[in-house]
Parts: sequence; structure tokens; C-alpha cells
Amino acid sequence: MTFPATGQDDLIALLDFHVESGVDIALDEAPHDRFSEIDAPPPAREMPIEPRRAAPADDRSEPRREPLRGREPPPEPRSAAPRTFGGSASAKPGEAAGDARAKAAETASLDELEALLRDFEGCGLRFTAKNLVFADGNPQARVMFVGEAPGADEDRIGKPFMGRSGQLLDRMMAAIGLDRSSAYIANIVPWRPPGNRNPTPQEVAICRPFVERQIALVDPEILVCLGAPSTQTLTGTKDGILKARGRFYPYRLPDGREIRALATLHPAYLLRQPVQKRLAWRDFRALKTALDGVK
Repeated sequence: MTFPATGQDDLIALLDFHVESGVDIALDEAPHDRFSEIDAPPPAREMPIEPRRAAPADDRSEPRREPLRGREPPPEPRSAAPRTFGGSASAKPGEAAGDARAKAAETASLDELEALLRDFEGCGLRFTAKNLVFADGNPQARVMFVGEAPGADEDRIGKPFMGRSGQLLDRMMAAIGLDRSSAYIANIVPWRPPGNRNPTPQEVAICRPFVERQIALVDPEILVCLGAPSTQTLTGTKDGILKARGRFYPYRLPDGREIRALATLHPAYLLRQPVQKRLAWRDFRALKTALDGVK
């Protein structure tokens, strides 16, 4: 199905519409009207007719039937060529994760880490996202919040938690005396997955060294894991978020020191399940108590 476009801006808007809907790969050179194809009758399939051999005149037995011809075995599938991004073949997930860890370890500041991510080509999400969503807030803050992945608003603006989830997170922080000037916010995956799908385990594994280096450079007193993916990735627990929330886990920094990581519910989940806000409020009260130094 085609849409009328009168200029370059219309074409760009149409492409943005397809990307927002998760359509990011062209399957053919020209568009097809799939609705008309549904109504069209299926093409008739012509079957070759084998001529039957006539039996001899003196043969009184029943005519023999020719054996059915078996179908030829399908050809061996050819292995697809590796998809290329930015002119180089995409590496295997294990190789990309190893490359990410080696490069992340070489960065000495958050600015260097952000510049590294802008040029990193080991994760395919980089080529479908509009912007790198690195961080927001104060890198000198005592508390660091880590979510899962950017959404559409974050991808457009280039900062984490900018949409409805971000507005709710701001209100949750304000309830215990925090704001974006006294907190640092990031995500496990810094690029938006197409169509707001969940990042795959391979994508998380590739991006994990970057967020771990980001945490080490910020060096917060308390790490807050928003949602199950962040909690499981950073703490190693296999528990679901409803079981893990409200608990402090040890998080080990590269220099051997341990900081506390608090698991809590993601604001996006709270928007879908408002009744669970009471649990998140308990978690934030525990965070407030920890920041105040009360054991």
C-alpha cells in the first residue's frame, strides 16, 4: 500500500512512521498491495500428465499403474551472508561483547565513554535508533538509577526517561527529596530497540560492559535497578521483580569495593499496574533511609 508524498519532508515523515512501527527492513524493491492479493484467486496449478502406455491386446490382466514420481529433494539452504553495518560485517555476539569490554575498560571519563558509544558498531541497535541515549542528571550524585532501554521519546530527545515513565520517575524522586540535579540516570541498553521491543539477551550482553563502566566512573553510593532486566543484569539474581524488589544486593566495582543496589519496580510497569505504586513507595522510603545513613 502506498501513501501520497509531495516532498522530501513527507517522505521523511513516512519513513519515521515505518520505523516507529517497527518496520526497518525492506523486503523488495517495490511496494505491494497485500490487500488486493488476499482477494485475488490463487493461481491455477498445472500438473503434467504422464501418457499411459497401452497394454498388449493379449494381456488379460489388470492394467499396471505407473509408479508416482517422487519429488526431488529441496536444494541445500545456502548460508546467508553476514549483515553489514557501516561498511563492516557485524561480529558475533560473543566477539562484540568482548570487544565492548576491552574498549570500555580503556575509557577514563564519562565523556570518553559516550564518545566510544557514538562510534561503536558492534550492536545493531545503533543503526536503527535515531539517537544515542547515554545519561541524564548529575554524575556527582550519590544515587544512580538504571533502567532497561530507551523508548520513542527518549530516542527522539537523546536522554533517558523523558516520556510518561520519566514524568512518573521524577515524581517518585521528588517524594523523597531528589531530582535530576541530585541523581544520575542511565539504561542498560543506550539505544532504542525497533518498535519498543525488549532488547535481546545478545544485545544486553554486548551493551553490559558499557553500563558497568558507566557505573564505575560515576561511583554512586547506591545503585537503583528499575525493573527486572536491570536487576537481573546488574545483580545476577534470577528472581522476578516482585520477589526481588525492596531488597539491597551487593554490587562489586572493578576496584573490589561493594556498593548497595536496590531493586524496585520500573515506572512503565507502575503505569500499567497503578495498584503496585504502594510497593514502589516502600522501596523509595528504604532508599531515603539509606541515603540519610540510617541503618
